[in-house]
Amino acid sequence: MAEPQVTCSRDGDMAVVTLARAAKLNSLTPAMLDELEAIARSIEADTELRVVVLTGAGDKAFCVGADINEWAALQPLDMWRRWVRRGHQVFDQWARLRQPVVAAINGHAFGGGLELAITADIRIAADNAQFALPEASIGTCPGWSGSQRLVKLVGPSHAKYLALSGQRVSAQGALASGLVHEVVPAAGVIERATILAREMAGKAPVSLQLTKQLINAAAGEDAAVTLEAIAGALAATTEDGAEGVRSFREKRAPKYLGR
Repeated sequence: MAEPQVTCSRDGDMAVVTLARAAKLNSLTPAMLDELEAIARSIEADTELRVVVLTGAGDKAFCVGADINEWAALQPLDMWRRWVRRGHQVFDQWARLRQPVVAAINGHAFGGGLELAITADIRIAADNAQFALPEASIGTCPGWSGSQRLVKLVGPSHAKYLALSGQRVSAQGALASGLVHEVVPAAGVIERATILAREMAGKAPVSLQLTKQLINAAAGEDAAVTLEAIAGALAATTEDGAEGVRSFREKRAPKYLGR
């Protein structure tokens, strides 16, 4: 079997997910999208995991985006079905994880790599990292929410600068725009992200996860799901909720008390 291109290790209640294609600057392939999806599904289902660190292997790049050799030969419909649409589905899954995600951006984050980084809730960048959306220079467009999620994060002006100019932005520039939250020496980026993740893991996990959902809803992501999930959970804890279940099992009319 081929070696996985995305790895997931567990340290107690923290998962560390690593893009493990350092020789190719962790550029993304269809197989990596599949692996990211499977890992996200596993994390979502794991009630013991409280926080996730997402990073890249090596000391040059977090992820330089999609591997051009993987999509350049695709026909338009395959480009839509197997690449753009697929990537959106996977990245949305990461953005909607219950657990907080800290991105340790250990190097350059270009194109799809930048788009993956912004699915995380908190981003810690190495001081030598650079950020860019170079798609227009190779005749394409941001395809995995660089024109959507990024706008909500840094505003249309900064998003236009990145996407229209293709210029590389330094870690300090990314910090100033709100693209990242902290910049640390490159040798310490994983350590800092892990320390922060550990601090969050020590807080009440349900409160943390609900707060994440509420903030996402305020930003326009999954508002309906959040409202229905919280309302359903609240209703289930009431006396009427318990009575509804009992009456169903006992095959009788319920007696609701409004509490």
